[in-house]
Amino acid sequence: MDYIEVTIDLQPRDPWAEVLIAELAELGFESFVETTTGIQAFAPVTIGSVDELLATTSLQLNSEVAFTKTETIIPHQNWNAQWEADFDPVEVDDRLVILAPFHDASVYAGRQQIIIQPQMSFGTGHHQTTYLMSQYLLDMETVPAKVLDMGTGTGVLAILAEKLGATDILAIDIEPWSVENTIENAERNACKHIRTATGDSDLITETDFGLILANINKNVLKKQLPIYHGALVQKGMLLLSGFFVTDAAEMIELGEELGFEHLETIEKETWAAVKLIKK
Repeated sequence: MDYIEVTIDLQPRDPWAEVLIAELAELGFESFVETTTGIQAFAPVTIGSVDELLATTSLQLNSEVAFTKTETIIPHQNWNAQWEADFDPVEVDDRLVILAPFHDASVYAGRQQIIIQPQMSFGTGHHQTTYLMSQYLLDMETVPAKVLDMGTGTGVLAILAEKLGATDILAIDIEPWSVENTIENAERNACKHIRTATGDSDLITETDFGLILANINKNVLKKQLPIYHGALVQKGMLLLSGFFVTDAAEMIELGEELGFEHLETIEKETWAAVKLIKK
């Protein structure tokens, strides 16, 4: 599938860049890059008219901000070439490095390493939420044997879970190319314990996961929280991200209403991740 890249320059940039990212995430945009003058936002071309979507945001409803916009179509077949031109190794707390196949892995000897070649899925580690979820996994004393990675993207979190000791990992994504990408990346990293499935939360039929990773977006997480609760064992861990710091309290409250206990919230820039445990 082709993607659309929308570059938006803002006057003034702050606080509107953060506001716009939150609003576009609600409208279905999947990934964002903050620039010195505004933001870049990425979504499948099936999202529809960008002008119509922007008309519902603060850009059109507030006279205090002015903006200019450009749109670029990124063909599916061109994604790897564009990504390779821009991709630098991603280092997470000097404990993990996420590399491309063309990087020199020997430079990072002594750290956990994951080799990723994305197709049209996001989750290389550049996005703040993938970084936060990786931090959570690296901080765990013991990663449970059975793990669900919901919205797996490139498979980077599933791969990291196996490298940290998980022996039965189910990686689910609604997009077929993400699942295909996860399979390829699992092979690149010599992973033997990752199962994949294409679809939505109705594929979650097992109830004995010790850990669930869900790095999606707020609206999807809100709908799927009850399913995650039912799929976890007692004292099972739920790690959530894909939402902003300003949304963390709402996610925690919803989790507590279902019977989760909130253990920790961590932040990177405007993004948050939440750690919950099933009581």
